[in-house]
Amino acid sequence: MSHAVFLHAAGDARVAPFNLREGAPGETLLDVAAVGLCGSDLHYYKDGGIGSAVIATPFVPGHEFSGWLTEDVPEFGLSRGALVAVDPNQACGRCEHCREGHPNLCPEVVFIGAPPHDGAMTERIWVPKSQLVAVPQHFTPSDAVMLEPLGVAIHAVDLAKPRLLERVALLGCGPIGLLILQVLRAVGVGEILVCDPQPHRRALALKLGAGKAGESVADITEWTKGEGLPLVIEATNAPEGFRDAVRAARIGGRVVLVGIPDGDSYVVPASETRRRGLTVRFSRRMGHVYPRAIELVALGKVDVEAVVSHRFTLAEGPEAFRRHAANEAGMVKSLIYPQGQSRIRSG
Repeated sequence: MSHAVFLHAAGDARVAPFNLREGAPGETLLDVAAVGLCGSDLHYYKDGGIGSAVIATPFVPGHEFSGWLTEDVPEFGLSRGALVAVDPNQACGRCEHCREGHPNLCPEVVFIGAPPHDGAMTERIWVPKSQLVAVPQHFTPSDAVMLEPLGVAIHAVDLAKPRLLERVALLGCGPIGLLILQVLRAVGVGEILVCDPQPHRRALALKLGAGKAGESVADITEWTKGEGLPLVIEATNAPEGFRDAVRAARIGGRVVLVGIPDGDSYVVPASETRRRGLTVRFSRRMGHVYPRAIELVALGKVDVEAVVSHRFTLAEGPEAFRRHAANEAGMVKSLIYPQGQSRIRSG
């Protein structure tokens, strides 16, 4: 009998036996190597849902994951035992949104790890072969897991369209913010000014290349003498994140909102947004970005390991949720290893 982390309701995570379903045509079975605890997983834990995606019955979270193949997949040139990443987003491919190149916005998407679809916080999982992502042989399970959040960061930067040597404000130095920071550096922006209320995250942002790191948007306002910056990327979980992004932007600037606010609502004064004449983009998930994510990691342009602060066994999964929800000092990104302590030590 397998076990899994189940989310029953807000604040209620439990490890319990899990009956692995039968595989469907076109699927293959993975031994889950590692799975990330994402900000969206944390929103399910804290709020009981995100918009219309609510926990109606207990479900297994986990959409950032890697695993070992339990059988050969010859159509992709993959052998049993190979480590793979998985794209959790199974868009329909038929609607106008998919045809226009927006599979991340498909209304008919089946998304692994979003209710009601069980995710990878378990020992084994069936996944469509079409969603397997081959990774270089030297990649570790954590490297492969982090390709999904790195893909989110790449998509956000794609929407931002940063200009060479342009100064950028980045609000929020959680895992997505820290990955966005590294992608921004890779594409050649100028000084990056960041803010985050947690000192350990500010320190990590500086280590990864931020020019300055402040506690709040007030620091960015002071550093720019009230002028603001031409590009602001928001990656917080705060309802005030939209408001702060507006206040960090200069007149005529661009804002990209990546974070999911607690309570699923933004706080923003309309007049400040209008008077700046801002262009605002909302970022959701990603498009077809895995090849670039793999290359950024393989070339050392992005250090995904630097973002991982904690590692847990499956039995410790509820504790990981609790500690993140409590904003415990030192927490940045947690990975869960369903195969046990030996797999944690091997990465």
